[in-house]
Parts: sequence; C-alpha cells; structure tokens
Amino acid sequence: MKFDAVIFDLDGTLIDTEALGWQAGRIAFAEQGIVLEEDLFHQLVGKDKASGGKIIRAHYADVDMDAINRRWEEVVGDLYSDGIPHKPGLLDALAAVDAAGLPKAICTSSQQGEAELKMSVTGLDAYFDVVVTVAHVERAKPAPEPYLLAAQKLGVTPGRALAFEDSETGAQAAFAAGLTVIQVPDVIPSSRRFAHFVADDLLSGLKWAGIGA
Repeated sequence: MKFDAVIFDLDGTLIDTEALGWQAGRIAFAEQGIVLEEDLFHQLVGKDKASGGKIIRAHYADVDMDAINRRWEEVVGDLYSDGIPHKPGLLDALAAVDAAGLPKAICTSSQQGEAELKMSVTGLDAYFDVVVTVAHVERAKPAPEPYLLAAQKLGVTPGRALAFEDSETGAQAAFAAGLTVIQVPDVIPSSRRFAHFVADDLLSGLKWAGIGA
C-alpha cells in the first residue's frame, strides 16, 4: 500500500524522554514520601496529564498532585536542558520520509509548551510544520481525535496515513482513527492489538511500509 503521509508520536517514539520522565517522577514522588512504582509509571506512558492524574489518584488517594506535577516538571525541565537523546535512526528516518515526498506531522499527548521545549532541545522543530498536542483536542489519546486532526491538517485521508507509536495508548488512538499503525515499543512491549506491524526501530518500520531503503 502506498501512503500519503506519516504521523509520528513524539515521546518514546522519536525521542528518548520516557527514561527521563521516570527519573524525574521518582524524585517528585519521593519528595512527597511516596515510592513511584515502575508498574504505575508504565500505566502513565502515552497518557496526557489529566488522564495520568486520575490513574495516580486511584493509587494514592491523598496525593498532592499539584505539588507533584510542579516538581516533576521542574526536574524534567532540568534534565531536558542537558539534552534529550534521539531514538535510533531518527534523522535517517525523517530523511527517508522527505525523500519519498510525504508530508509528516507530530501527534503528541504532551502539553503545548512541553512539546515545544522538547522539539527545540532536540532540533525537531526544524523538521515539522504540523504539530498536534493535547491543547488542540477535546479528547486526547487513546481517543482517535488527535490523529484525525493531524491527518486533516496534512490534507490526507486517515486511511492513507501511516502512524508511528511506541505506547499502547497511542497505537489505540491511531488504530481507532483508521491509520496504518507501526508500533516501535519503548518501555512496554506491544500487545499487538492495535499494531499492523511491530518494528524494532523507525527505519525497519519504514522499510515494512515501503518507504526508504
């Protein structure tokens, strides 16, 4: 199948922010006297802040979410200032998409300011004109709305677009929107429920889709 566009998730798919988020989260929770369990953190992967807050409150009813969020953002901002690693093959993958003449977009569960910071630090702001964040939609991932909007902004039919995601939440959103989903798992293995193909990295995913070498 030939595709008309490629839409990428940001965190854990293009850039390695999940490990930094885990580090910052442990610090923020520890300062509230709470040990952030890895299983709980995994439940937050791919979720927007509001959805993540509900999950956290279900585990820790009396937690001060405002304090944790503030501290989490402070610590992660400091970590980002030291640089955010690219995922393997990122720039080659973007070059392959460009060489194929396909428009591309970012579709992220990050807040607008967070997305802008991450893209600035990593240099990705020079590669993408279309960026959809939670600020642009009423229902974030796993709802299909973010991907439907990204496809609309690119001027393509969702069924003709390719999505790259690392998380189950994101893959579910893209699948529900009717995109072909390539999942490149990061911290959590794929269930394969929402992926048309599970790839080891971005380049092998593009190769499966017939894009690039």
